[in-house]
Amino acid sequence: MKTSVQAGVAGLLACGTLLTVVLVARDGDDDSGNTGIAYSAPAKGPYVAIGDSYTAGPGITDPTGSPAGCDRSAGNYPALVAAELGLKGGDFRDVSCSGATTADLTAAQRTNDGTNSPQLRALSSTTRLVTIGIGGNDIDFSSMIKRCVGMGALYQLTGSGKYFTEDAPCEREYVNGDSDKVKQKISTAGDRLTRVLTEVKRRAPEARVYVVSYPAILPSDSADCGRDMSLAPGDVSFLREKEQQLNTMLRQRASEAGVGYVDTYTPSADHNACAAKSTRWIEPLVPENPAAPVHPNARGERGMADAVLRTVKSAL
Repeated sequence: MKTSVQAGVAGLLACGTLLTVVLVARDGDDDSGNTGIAYSAPAKGPYVAIGDSYTAGPGITDPTGSPAGCDRSAGNYPALVAAELGLKGGDFRDVSCSGATTADLTAAQRTNDGTNSPQLRALSSTTRLVTIGIGGNDIDFSSMIKRCVGMGALYQLTGSGKYFTEDAPCEREYVNGDSDKVKQKISTAGDRLTRVLTEVKRRAPEARVYVVSYPAILPSDSADCGRDMSLAPGDVSFLREKEQQLNTMLRQRASEAGVGYVDTYTPSADHNACAAKSTRWIEPLVPENPAAPVHPNARGERGMADAVLRTVKSAL
């Protein structure tokens, strides 16, 4: 998902969607985000990490790599996966970039501080492992959250339902009877992802490829999220449903392409942006742990890394 991180805060929010390729369940974690799980190194590189800001991990640690505008963190899940697998130097390339869409995988992406080369250019016949986290920006999820936050603030200022019965003012902007603008965008993004996966397999025919889903941003109980996310209760449900639909599309397209899928949503369900500071994987509008607004913190990237590692190991 897109991070003009600072611009997003100024504009109410910079949200990022993530998509990476892998599926797993995760054991419990402690407050530091460390699980204590020991992994043998079942796979060797070269490993290439592709994706948007949920892969890049903006704001978690000092940025690494170039261009600086991609906001990659040395503590993102690709870096953690590479470290666990003992991959260094040329055996690991992280080309993820905040704000990336599927189009930026095959064409150069301009950022506010430099240009990122087409991400698929990092692949070759020697590549052995690929993770892909993409799709959220294709459906404009960041803009949708920003819009819903603004309408949620108005909902709260007007009595939180005391004077108006509509508890999902933002949903009606996107869904009207049988017309669902977000669902249509998800379908289009799915077609684009299918073409991307075909190209990935062409460029890296010997690689194991995994599509990574987005972790849970919002809770199942809509009443638990008004203060942290400034959303009307019905719009919490609406946005949660759309994220789930996006992940379903990712899983289906991965399956059709014959590549792996990583379910980061299930293990993160109780660690959403409205959970306690000490347990959440996703930060709310005003982060209390180092991270971009509405993006994974260090605990979240660790959880995603564990999901990838379990999937890689179980596939052997």
